[in-house]
Amino acid sequence: MNPFRYERANDAAGAVAAHGAAAAAAYLGGGTNLVDLMKLRVARPETLVDVARLAHDRIDVLPSGGVRIGAAVKNSVLAADRTIRSQYPMLSGALLSGASGQLRNLATTGGNLLQRTRCTYFADVSKPCNKRDPGSGCPARTGYHRTLGIFGISESCIATHPSDMAVALAALDAIVRVRGASGEREIPLGDFYRLPGTEPQYDTVLEPADLIVAVDLPPNGFARSSLYRKARDRASYAFALVSVAAALEIEDGRVREVRLALGGVAPKPWRATAAEAALRGKPATEASFLEAAEAELAHARPLPDNAFKIALARNMIVRALCDLAEAA
Repeated sequence: MNPFRYERANDAAGAVAAHGAAAAAAYLGGGTNLVDLMKLRVARPETLVDVARLAHDRIDVLPSGGVRIGAAVKNSVLAADRTIRSQYPMLSGALLSGASGQLRNLATTGGNLLQRTRCTYFADVSKPCNKRDPGSGCPARTGYHRTLGIFGISESCIATHPSDMAVALAALDAIVRVRGASGEREIPLGDFYRLPGTEPQYDTVLEPADLIVAVDLPPNGFARSSLYRKARDRASYAFALVSVAAALEIEDGRVREVRLALGGVAPKPWRATAAEAALRGKPATEASFLEAAEAELAHARPLPDNAFKIALARNMIVRALCDLAEAA
């Protein structure tokens, strides 16, 4: 691991100032991803600004009926919170699907959103990778790509975003609250992540010193009827091949509202807007759910070794919606 300077921030403003004053800095929360990348020499910050002890560790119900989740809230605490479990079960389920109990006890909300890809080539500094070393190439396109993307990919990068939590937050229309050099601002989660295009080194729209301070969940009542499903190579401690966050509201046998987001298929949590549009107002039947899944997957662009994800995603979308319809 490269040598680095360590600073502990006392408040958000101090953290932003310390980060901005350093040539190459990184925020340290739980460290469950960053420290691994530093050991692999993928990440080489010259300064670590410790934000783990800032006063962002609360879960508060807002006057609107929504919820504000502090960026320092641990994943295990968030998954077990009574309000989250009852009002946003897809989020609790997504968190419990991720990593291990030990890691969830350390990982934070803000850090979870900022995980880097788990692509084999990104983690191996002896190999080219446009995300790690822009312009060096993407060997995954002709190499190992079974676990990689089928949506939103480019010639420069086909990596997937690894977060389970972020998939549920995408379906819930969450808002990321960010503190930067010019103050605090709000970023809808749908706008928070960038697709790789020709600049895959940029995962998000954050400026270098921006600090996530909280995530807001809007008061979506239908989110109570929601779930998170994840297909993976082993029963635990594995990243998604495909995951589905789904919420469904039915009125008089028809779909009044639906939310769908997919994980394991794109460089960011993939909001299935085509499937949602195809479902609204339609009968809440398996045939409608299948038609909606096909509408979304028509836009997929798989490579030879991950084409199986299309059938897997189709089956998972249909099964998730059928289960929600039966429960309703």
